[in-house]
Amino acid sequence: MRFELRDGVLHTDGAPGLLATADYPYYRDDPTVWRERLRTLRDATGIRIVSSYIPWRHHQPDPDSPPDFTGATRADRDVVGYLRICAELGLSVIAKPGPFIHAETNYGGLPDWICPLHDSRVEPQLDARGEPVRWIGSVPGPDGEIERWPLPAPLGAHFAGRTADWLRAVSKEVLESTTTPDGPVVLVQIANEGLFTDGSLPLWAYDYSAPGLDFFRGGLRRRYGSLAAYNARHGTAWTDWTQIEPPRELHPGGPLDVRQQLGFADWGLHQSDQLAEAYHTWTEALAPAVPVLVNLNPPAGEPYSLDSWLSRVRPERWNGIVYGFTNWMGVVSTDHGSHARYVVAAKRAPGPNLEENWGFSELYDRAYAAGVTSFHQSLLALAAGATGFNVYTGVATSGWGDDLDAKHSPPYPDCPPIGADGVATGKAGTVRMLADFFEAHGAEFLAATPVTGPSWGLYAPYAAIAAWTGDAPAGEQPAAADALPGCGRPLREFHERMRAEGQDYRIVDLESATEEQLAGHPHLVLHGGAFMHARVQRLLAGQIEAGLRVELLGAVPELDEELAPCTVLAQALAGQSPAAGGPAAGAVRVHSGSADAYWRTAAAPGGPVTGYLTLLVQSDNEGTVEVTIGDGPGVRVTVDSARGGAAVLRLVDGVLDDFLLSGANTFLGSSVSPSVTVGGVTVGGELGLDLARIGGELRTLAP
Repeated sequence: MRFELRDGVLHTDGAPGLLATADYPYYRDDPTVWRERLRTLRDATGIRIVSSYIPWRHHQPDPDSPPDFTGATRADRDVVGYLRICAELGLSVIAKPGPFIHAETNYGGLPDWICPLHDSRVEPQLDARGEPVRWIGSVPGPDGEIERWPLPAPLGAHFAGRTADWLRAVSKEVLESTTTPDGPVVLVQIANEGLFTDGSLPLWAYDYSAPGLDFFRGGLRRRYGSLAAYNARHGTAWTDWTQIEPPRELHPGGPLDVRQQLGFADWGLHQSDQLAEAYHTWTEALAPAVPVLVNLNPPAGEPYSLDSWLSRVRPERWNGIVYGFTNWMGVVSTDHGSHARYVVAAKRAPGPNLEENWGFSELYDRAYAAGVTSFHQSLLALAAGATGFNVYTGVATSGWGDDLDAKHSPPYPDCPPIGADGVATGKAGTVRMLADFFEAHGAEFLAATPVTGPSWGLYAPYAAIAAWTGDAPAGEQPAAADALPGCGRPLREFHERMRAEGQDYRIVDLESATEEQLAGHPHLVLHGGAFMHARVQRLLAGQIEAGLRVELLGAVPELDEELAPCTVLAQALAGQSPAAGGPAAGAVRVHSGSADAYWRTAAAPGGPVTGYLTLLVQSDNEGTVEVTIGDGPGVRVTVDSARGGAAVLRLVDGVLDDFLLSGANTFLGSSVSPSVTVGGVTVGGELGLDLARIGGELRTLAP
C-alpha cells in the first residue's frame, strides 16, 4: 500500500481517511508480552496504527558502541523484532526516533553521554541570560539526588554529527527493512514538541549559544543581503554581522520605535527558521521513504506564550514536513484557557492530534481516570480541525529499568485502555466506538466543510513583537510608527468572542496565503501594527475591493516590511462599507445547556445533504442541551449527556444516522440515561452507559 499525507490528511492508495493511532512504548515492557499486548490493543480498541518512540538512550547507552536494534545486548532493544510482530498482527506503525522524545524518560531519551556535562565537545543550549537551558525532567545523580541537566545546542557541530549518526543508523538498520510496502512503518515522526519539548517556551528561552547565534546572523545576511540594507532598516551602523545581537530583555512598556520592533520580528523569524532547519537536517539524515510528521505542543498558559508559539510555529515554512500536535495542558471541559489553546493548536494548520492523554491521571489530572475526558478532547480536536486522533498510551507497561526512567514507578501509565496485566478496561470500549465510527465515516467527516463565522488573519511578525512587548489595551493604540502590534492576546479575545456567539472560526496565515485562499474567508479579523508586508496589504485590500470584509483591530499599518510608506490597506479600509454582523448562514446555535457545538456539511451533486454535529458538553452543564442547525426554524436537536461528555451525530437530510454519545463521567459522578432527539425522533439508552449507533447497529457500553 502507498501512504501519503495531503493537506495533513492520510491517504492510503489514494483514498483519504482519518488517522487513528495508539501509542505503545515497547521499550518499557518485557519483550515476552509485546505480541499479546499488541493483539489486545488491536482487538479491543479497533486501532490499526501504532506509534512508538525509538529512544536513543535505550538503544545506544555507550557512545563507542553501535546502536543495538536487534536485542543483541538486551532483549528489550529488539525494535526490529517488535516491528516484525506489528507486521504479523496487521498493524501499521508510526516510527518516532527522536532524537529527543521526552516520554517521561531520563534526559528526554537522549543518551547521558551527549550531555554537555559529560562531553565538552557538546555545546550547551543557552537562554537570553547566557545560562544553560536545562531539561525540565529529572536525572538521578550519583548519590540519588535529582539533577536538571543542560541540553545540547541543537545546531552545535558535535551534537549535530552524533544525531546524524543515530538517525542514519535508524534508517539503515531499522527502517530499510521495515518500511512499507515490505514492512509496517507507514509514517515517521521526528523531534518532540518542538525540538526538546520546547515549542511553547518564550522566545527568550533559547537558543543564544554560539551556533544558534551564527545561524541567526546567517539568516539576517540571507534576508537583508547586505549590512548596508540591514543598517538602513534598523537605524544602526554595524560594520560586521557578528556585532548584531538578538533581543534579550522584555520591553518595559510604552511606545517602541518601529525599527526596534523589526529587531523583535527578526528574532521571531529566526526561531521559526531554526525549528525548520533542525527538522530538515534530521529528516535528511533519516532519509525515510514515507511522509514525515512533527508533533508540536500547544501554547502554554502564560501571557506571552501564545505570541511566542505563533511566532515560532510556522508550518508553511517546513517544506513538506507535516504539522501535528499534542495535548498535555489541562482538562478542556473545565478550563477555558486550556480549551482556547487546544482549539488554536488544532486550527493552526491541517494535521493530526498525535498525543491525547488517555492514561495519565496520577501524573496530570485525576479527571483522566474517566475515559470520557479523553473522548471529549478527541472530539473537540477533530471538530476544530484535526485530521486524526491518538491514544497515549494505549497500553500500561511495567518492564523498564532505572537506566531508562528512574523517576516513575510502574505501571506507565496508570489508567490506559489496556492495563498492565494485559486486560482491556472500559476505556478500550470508548476508543473502539471512536475508531469504528471514524473508520466508517472519517473520510466523509474530513471532506465535509465546517460552517464558520469570521476567520482570524494571522500575521506572525506581530506575534514575534508582542511576545516581548505585550499588547496595549484596546483603544489606546495610536496610528503611529511606534504603535505596538498585537496577535496572541487579541486572538484569545477573538476566540472567546466566537465561543460566546456560538460560532466556529478558522485561522489563515496571511504571509503565505494566496488571493484564491483568502477568497474563502469572507470576513477576516486581525490586529494591526505599524508595518505590514506590502504583499499582505495588497491581498487584504483586494479582499475589500472584492466586497469581502476585513476587520482590523488596533493601529492601521502605513509602512511595508522595508519600513517604506505603504498605505494600500489604509486606503482600502477607509473606503470599506460597514457590514452587519451575526452568525454564519447555516450555523448551529445552542439554545440551552452549557456546551460548544460544531457543524460541518457535505453534499454530493444530486445526493443527500450529510452533516456532522459535534457537541462538547461542559463540566458545569446541568440538564438537556438543545441546539438548532440551519437558518430559520432549522433542525432541532436535543441531547442528554453526562457532564463533561460529548457527542458526534451524523445527519442525512436532517435525519439522525450514526452517532456516539457519552452517558457517564465517573470522575464527576455524573450519570444519565443518554438520549438524542432529532426532528422529534428520539433514540435513548440505559442509565450510566454510553450509547452509539455505527453502521445502523445500536451499541451500549459501560465506561
